Amino acid sequence: MHNCKEGYVKDLKGNPGLHSPMLDFDNDVRPSVLGHLSQTASLKRGSSFQSGRDDTWRYKTPYRVAFVEKLTKLVLSQLPNFWKLWISYVNGSLFSETAEKSGQVERSKNVRQRQNDFKKMIQEVMHSLVKLIRGALLPLSIREGEMRQYGGWEVKSELSGQWLAHVIQTIRLTYESLTALEIPNDMLQTIQDLILDLRVRCVMVTLQHTAEEIKRLAEKEDWIVDNEGLTSLPCQFEQCIVHSLQSLKVVLECKPGEASVFQQPKTQEEVCQLSINIMQVFIYCLEQLSTKPDADIDTTHLSVDVSSPDLFGSIHEDFSLTSEQRLLIVLSNCRHLERRTFLNITEHFEKHNFQGIEKITQVSMASLKELDQRLFENYIELKADPIVGSLEPGIYAGYFDWKDCLPPTGVRNYLKEALVNIIAVHAEVFTISKELVPRVLSKVVEAVSEELSRLMQCVSSFSKNGALQARLEICALRDTVAIYLTPESKSSFKQALEALPQLASGADKKLLEELLNKFKSSMHLQLTCFQATSSTMMKT
Repeated sequence: MHNCKEGYVKDLKGNPGLHSPMLDFDNDVRPSVLGHLSQTASLKRGSSFQSGRDDTWRYKTPYRVAFVEKLTKLVLSQLPNFWKLWISYVNGSLFSETAEKSGQVERSKNVRQRQNDFKKMIQEVMHSLVKLIRGALLPLSIREGEMRQYGGWEVKSELSGQWLAHVIQTIRLTYESLTALEIPNDMLQTIQDLILDLRVRCVMVTLQHTAEEIKRLAEKEDWIVDNEGLTSLPCQFEQCIVHSLQSLKVVLECKPGEASVFQQPKTQEEVCQLSINIMQVFIYCLEQLSTKPDADIDTTHLSVDVSSPDLFGSIHEDFSLTSEQRLLIVLSNCRHLERRTFLNITEHFEKHNFQGIEKITQVSMASLKELDQRLFENYIELKADPIVGSLEPGIYAGYFDWKDCLPPTGVRNYLKEALVNIIAVHAEVFTISKELVPRVLSKVVEAVSEELSRLMQCVSSFSKNGALQARLEICALRDTVAIYLTPESKSSFKQALEALPQLASGADKKLLEELLNKFKSSMHLQLTCFQATSSTMMKT
């Protein structure tokens, strides 16, 4: 067994590559001993690797995997014969039936004395088998003083989860073959402990690898939006996790006599943290995508799904994304992750008996919502600030004075321009995701109404005409964006109106009503997007 290890270590050091030649199954191995092992291994191996692959993977077998194959084969080719010899010795069939009585009595004494000696021999073989495998695959699990005897591989890279799963299958089959010989379980317990440690390691390595894969998903973002406002990224993320968990299915299953991978609280906590990390890595990907400079993104090939409305001809063959549109797409993906993808992934974790699901969901959702809110506020700032900033200069353009102005003849241009700018925001959001329209528009309206209220409260006094003009413009804006009003914007409009003197007469009220109707009629086409429909109604 030690010579086997030394041979592989020597080959590895002499060969700069990390792979061994094809696994060597010697022809002289007794089929009665290894038949079950080789037959089951070939069947299981097919399920452990991607379907449709040929046997070329065998030529790329890492040295340590080939070593475990060879070592277990070596033990199974030798140990059964010794075990059968021992059984024959114990039950007396090894000796002649015509042996003298005295010889039999003497032999029975020897058997009792030898019983413990042989048990120690078997245990020593099991001990060496397990320590040699640990030295190759789990070097940190053996004492430093034993490293020279059982380790010495000096390989920095760790085996992939796929290869670890293959090794676990090999050792499981070895264990089955040994139990079939009716070797007592207490002698084989170290093999069970090894299998459990390898299963735990396989889960950890697979989850770490999954996080690395997900980190690279950002490179695959094509920015092509479907009619729900989503790119393929959330789906790719979910599929990546599903494939990862599927590859662990056999490892997570408990064979007879095996304990659960999640038996130890420490393991539960580590798996929980790795699962949270996977989710947060993807959230970080979204953040990176939302803040990428325009020059870093090739959008020459992009298009939007044909079912998405092309309101202003912004979608054409030379389609390219602005930073605001990317923000919207990421926000739309965030919304889908929160409502669907994360819940689906939670179900997948539960299906595979992962522990700490509640914590995984809670921490992931909190991180996602924090990013979503930050990106949303960034977008609102980009869109609302210019509109809010245009109000004051627009109101006082041409030295307008609330105390000294002509009777109102209609809504002034500054407010119409503000509304057109709000319509432009509506168009941009609607083109990407209809679902985001109420959320974005209500926030823009809040910002505009708050600024209008502030400006009205800053006016020292109004003439009769000034008060009527102000009331007309406040009411025109409020009535136009009525379906996007929130308690905050309603309060702002109310405060703005309270800052004005009350209407003096019925004639003023009539004039106000006429001018409002005139405004709504003249801008009917532009204001169509503010009309309530089932898809744009505010969701509470």
